[in-house]
Amino acid sequence: MKNIINVLLILPAVLPVLCSCGGRSQDAVSAPRQFPSATVPGVITDRAEAAEYMAEHFWDEFTDTSSVFACDSALVNGVRQGDLEQAFSDYAGILEMVDLKQAEASVKRLYERIESFERRDTSTNVFEAVAALAERYLYDPNSPLRNEDFYLPLAEGLSEYEGFSEAERASYAYTARMCSLNRTGQKAADFEFSDKNGNLRSLYGIEAECTLLFFSNPGCEACKSIIMTLESDPAVDRLISKRKLAVVNIYIDEDIASWYSYMPIYPDNWYNGYDPNLIIRTDLLYNVRAIPSLYLLDRDKRVIMKDAPEPRVLSYIASLAAE
Repeated sequence: MKNIINVLLILPAVLPVLCSCGGRSQDAVSAPRQFPSATVPGVITDRAEAAEYMAEHFWDEFTDTSSVFACDSALVNGVRQGDLEQAFSDYAGILEMVDLKQAEASVKRLYERIESFERRDTSTNVFEAVAALAERYLYDPNSPLRNEDFYLPLAEGLSEYEGFSEAERASYAYTARMCSLNRTGQKAADFEFSDKNGNLRSLYGIEAECTLLFFSNPGCEACKSIIMTLESDPAVDRLISKRKLAVVNIYIDEDIASWYSYMPIYPDNWYNGYDPNLIIRTDLLYNVRAIPSLYLLDRDKRVIMKDAPEPRVLSYIASLAAE
């Protein structure tokens, strides 16, 4: 992500650029323009406050409906598709800089603004383009910026949008329901799992200051990479031995024979098990959309990170080892 906060802190305040596809009484400006990013006021010099300001105002100028800019296959409200995508990537990074409530409020505000844009003029492509980018960056399981907590307000808004069919609204309602499972700050759902000896254990029965809940599959190369990274780090072993960290490695599918054959790959000091009742894969407890899927839980099994990208999880574990 571009270091947008640092850049904006050193720029002087400028007058806002008016922009929109609404107002058909004017002729649309067809020439491409730069994404009209918000500018942090000069009186804000604190980095955290600057991030909060940007989270709240990032989309204000782009979604202003007082002027007209071209919307076609190449342009979204006058901004090239690639430039808009870069802007959304920057925005997703800014959401990570503020607390969860502020991030959720920011996404809810973004949804309200693009919906208002759509209601004003359904011939524009702002609503569709921004909603698609939000899904790609915040919800796609392959996105390194994915965060279901951030995507939830947008999914909720889409589930109630009258411009969609009943089936489309139902689909977004299901997505919102899945995003609501095991939210950051809430207690993770408990479940039982069977170890290689047939003993039943439970997630809540694991005692550690921090638990890494790791949904994996035998033969999954990405899973194997995570296993090797953690196993090769002596600091992880020290954390486990001191009960500062527990790794609960769970298989949720049916091919138990393959799981047993993969047992030599799994470290002995992990809690390795499978879901004997196949409850997790029903999406009733966890929304495991892709493997691997990583959660971090605190001592009380409250969610610290939910289905988080591998680098963020590994960075957090490294910070535990540095304490």
